[in-house]
Amino acid sequence: MESSRRQQAQSDLGMNFEREDLKRNAALAKEQERVEKKQAKREQMMNRSSYRMMVKTAKYMDKYYLDPLIGLIPGGVGDTISSLLAFPFIYYSLCVVKSIPLTLAVIYNILIDVMLGAIPVIGNVFDIFKRSYVENLKLITGYIEDDKEIISKVRKKAFATAVLIAIVCFLIYWVVRAAIAFFHLLF
Repeated sequence: MESSRRQQAQSDLGMNFEREDLKRNAALAKEQERVEKKQAKREQMMNRSSYRMMVKTAKYMDKYYLDPLIGLIPGGVGDTISSLLAFPFIYYSLCVVKSIPLTLAVIYNILIDVMLGAIPVIGNVFDIFKRSYVENLKLITGYIEDDKEIISKVRKKAFATAVLIAIVCFLIYWVVRAAIAFFHLLF
């Protein structure tokens, strides 16, 4: 009897614990379903051939120093080839992850690598230390794995990155122009 009075009093005060338990359990089930869907999406994204290609590209270009070796091909051909090998990173960040701030960060890293690599003679030395492919892979993987720190960092810097991309494009123009003038003096 006391139990029914307590339930009546709780009900009168709007304290229906059974209903609250049902709501809480429904919310927990919905959250669990969301987490499972997100995990399945992560696995699907990381099992794509384009992701595996990015992993291999980062490995060979930066860890095995293929980027500076390709950069030794004269006439800007090496730097062009190196830049073309970065397109899977742009595609993946834009079309698979679907993040403009991430894509801007990836493009910025690529352009810095291009600019440094375009500097005659010492550009290849810079390529040894600038690991743009590994950096881009870390950014993309951070987005896929929902790394709050990476996502926050990239989003906060999105506008600044867009401005820096414009500046770096301008600098690349001048570095390439200087490199062409340098090679005309040599030959």
